[in-house]
Amino acid sequence: MPNIAGNLSETARRHPERPALRFGSTLLTYAELDMAASRVAGMLRTLGLTAGDRVGVMLPNVPAFVGLYYGILRAGGVVVPMNPLLKAREIEHCLADSGAGLLFVHEGAAQEAAAAAGVTGTVVTTVDPGLSQADDCEPAGTQTPRDDDDLAVILYTSGTTGRPKGAALTHRNLGRNAEVVAERVIELGERDVVMGCLPMFHAFGQTCGMNAAVRQGACLVLVPRFEPAAVLALLDELRVTVFEGVPTMYNALLHQAPSATGAEAGALRVCVSGGAALPTEVLHAFETRFGCAVAEGYGLSETSPVATFNHCDRPRRPGSIGTPIEGVEIRLVDGAGGEVPAGEVGEIAVRGHNVMAGYWNRPDATAEAIPDGWLRTGDLARQDDDGYLYVVDRKKDLIIRGGYNVYPREIEEVLYEHPEVVEAAVVGVPHASLGEEVAAAVALTPDAQVTAEALQSFVKERVAPYKYPRKVWFLATLPKGPTGKILKREIRPPR
Repeated sequence: MPNIAGNLSETARRHPERPALRFGSTLLTYAELDMAASRVAGMLRTLGLTAGDRVGVMLPNVPAFVGLYYGILRAGGVVVPMNPLLKAREIEHCLADSGAGLLFVHEGAAQEAAAAAGVTGTVVTTVDPGLSQADDCEPAGTQTPRDDDDLAVILYTSGTTGRPKGAALTHRNLGRNAEVVAERVIELGERDVVMGCLPMFHAFGQTCGMNAAVRQGACLVLVPRFEPAAVLALLDELRVTVFEGVPTMYNALLHQAPSATGAEAGALRVCVSGGAALPTEVLHAFETRFGCAVAEGYGLSETSPVATFNHCDRPRRPGSIGTPIEGVEIRLVDGAGGEVPAGEVGEIAVRGHNVMAGYWNRPDATAEAIPDGWLRTGDLARQDDDGYLYVVDRKKDLIIRGGYNVYPREIEEVLYEHPEVVEAAVVGVPHASLGEEVAAAVALTPDAQVTAEALQSFVKERVAPYKYPRKVWFLATLPKGPTGKILKREIRPPR
C-alpha cells in the first residue's frame, strides 16, 4: 500500500482502542484518529481536491496537524507543511511556489496567512487544535491510490543561494524512512510512548516522531512548545520511553532542576539526537543523570530526513553520526566527485530510498544537488576504519539556532531592503544554550542614522522570530576577496 496514509488505517484496524495521541488532557485512540483523517479526506473531496493537488498546513504540534496530514494524503493530495511562526512574505513564497490552493492554519498564524493568501489567491481555513471543523464531514469511503514515486510532501528548505526551495518527497521516501527508523534503528513498538517535542512541520519530527509512531502503533505525546520543566514532568507522568530532540533540548533538560517529586523519567529506554552535533560533554552528562543512552544520527530535509545513525544493536561512538541506515549508501567525495580515502575529509554524498525526487519546479537546482544520482549535502565529514562518520564542518553557511534552520541569504536580502544599508553579511556565532546565534555585520550609507536596535526591529517585522539577528554591528566596509565577494570567514563580531 504505497500511500503512507495506509499506515494509519492499518494501525487503526489492528489496534483501534490503543492511544494514538496525547495532547494535554486529550487522548485520541487510533480509531478516532483514523476517523478524523477520513473526515478530512471527505471534506477535501467535496472541495474538489484531486490527486497531486498541494495543500498547506501551518500548525504547531496539535492533533489537528496529524489529522490534516493523513487526511490530505488519504485524499491523494500533497502536504505542504509550514512553520506557524512564518511571516506573510515567507508564507506567500511557499504558497506561490507550491501552487497550494488551500491552506489550513492555526489561529495565531491566521493574520499573516491571510495577508499572504490575499496575494496568491489561496483559500485559508483556520482550525482549532482538535480539528472540530471536520466533525460534521462525511468520511471518505476509500483511500486514493498513490504510487511509490508520487509526491507526498513538499518541505521548504534553503541553502545560501536564494529563497527557500521545496524538497519534493515521495511516498517511498517518507514511508521507507519511517519504516527503517522505527524497526531497524530505534526498534519502536506498540507499547512505546514517544515524546513529540520536535515540530512535525520539519522532517525530523515528521518522520521519526509522527510517521514512525503511527506506523508501529505507538503513542505520540504532542508538545506544541518546548518548555524544559513541563517536558521533564511529562516524561515521568506519562512514562515516556522514547525522547527525540535537538542538542539544545538535551542541554536544557540537563540543566533543569529535578521536579518536586524528584522523579527523573525512569521509563526512558532510548533518546535520539539530530539536527546538529551534540556536544560530547552534554551527551555523557545527560546519560549519567537520566540513565538512558542517547543515539545520534544525521540527515536533512532532502533525505526524508535520516541518512545515518548510531544503531541500537551496534556500539555507539560519541561524536559520531554513526553508519548509513538500511538501504542508504554514503560516500565522501572531493570537488570532482571522486571518493576520498578513509580518514580524509570529504563532502557527504547520499544515495538511497530516502533521497528526494528533486526540488519542486527547480530542475536546475536538482541537477546541481544530484549531479550523478548521489545527493551532495554540503556537509564535510571523515570516516574511520570501521565505517563510522564524523561531521567536521558545514560547507554551507546554514545557521542552526536552537534547532531551527536560519539561512543567511534570506536575512541578508531583508537587510538590503533597508535604505541605509550598503552591505550586509549574516553569520552564525557560538551561543552557550542555542548552539548558534544569528549575527549580522553591516556597512551603512555615509549619512545613515539607523541604530543596530532599529535594524534588528526592521528585520524582526519581516521574518519569523527565531531568524532575526540578535547581534548587529557596523563596519566601514566588509572584507572582500579579489573578485569582490564578501569573505564571511574574515568577519568577526566585536568583543
